[in-house]
Amino acid sequence: MSWYYIEGILIQSCYTLLIVLGLSILTGYTGMFSFGHTGFVCIGAYIAVICTMSFGLPYLAALLIAGLVAMALGALLGKITLNLKGDYFCIATLGVGEAIRLIFNNLQLSWTVNGKEFVLDGAKGIASIPLKTTLWGDWRALFRGEIGTFFSSFFSSSLLIVIIFVAATALLMNSKHGRSMLAVREDELAAQMSGINTFRSKMLAMCMSALYAGIAGGMLAHYFGYLQPKMFMMVKSTEYTIMVIFGGMGSITGAVLGTVLLCALPELLRAVGDWRLVMYGLAVIIIMIVRPRGLMGGKEITDLKIFRALFATKKKPTLPAEDGGGADS
Repeated sequence: MSWYYIEGILIQSCYTLLIVLGLSILTGYTGMFSFGHTGFVCIGAYIAVICTMSFGLPYLAALLIAGLVAMALGALLGKITLNLKGDYFCIATLGVGEAIRLIFNNLQLSWTVNGKEFVLDGAKGIASIPLKTTLWGDWRALFRGEIGTFFSSFFSSSLLIVIIFVAATALLMNSKHGRSMLAVREDELAAQMSGINTFRSKMLAMCMSALYAGIAGGMLAHYFGYLQPKMFMMVKSTEYTIMVIFGGMGSITGAVLGTVLLCALPELLRAVGDWRLVMYGLAVIIIMIVRPRGLMGGKEITDLKIFRALFATKKKPTLPAEDGGGADS
């Protein structure tokens, strides 16, 4: 297995993890299942490509705009659908996700900016998207002190983005907003009776989830170098949901583990040829039988006994208080 191949798996894990983290906020922490999440990824991918190829914006700026547009769409969708419960919300998101894909599948547009024509050609998609996918050379550049070269690479920038969003997710889940989302997941009526604005909590989860997916879509498009609507079919939303459940609902550590393992496993099983996907499915089924609550079972790495044992601080022994009463003379 070449280093270039390993690089591909790592980059795929990066943008997929961003999608799964966002979906974990919506599904794992707030309890709302979405099977149309690829719609936000699709929006983010097309917006980011338009920003870089048509308007010449920098890659990171294009990702930010793509995320904000996807978040605005998520807010609009949330305004309409968040009052729906259970299966009805799931069906609504499925319909919206497929509608977005079909819009881009049939959209025929072209425009010219600074003498350069840009074409959206429906199902044919977009080709020749600029991409940079170096790995080891840029890590060596980091060790030589060439920081600019390191952060200009696709993998290093993807890794940096993922680290930032993992930290942001951890901060969000440990805030009062994160605790409100957990309360909504456990019992929405009880949360509402205790004074929590459940609609606001669900709207925040929806917007954050869409933001993550939009940015990840831009990363995906600039890694593959081409874009087609068929890349965002419903089956991809199912895969992302499986990763959330596989790692453990309501666990950031579980989202990371589930994403990395399920991204790497199909590639590691290529040796078995046509049986690869069968073995992949069996492996997922076996692990879910053994660990029905997912790999982490809703816990974080900091909750594990081995982690506590490694980083536990020893308490200083306290001396017994001296007897205040003096001896009678």
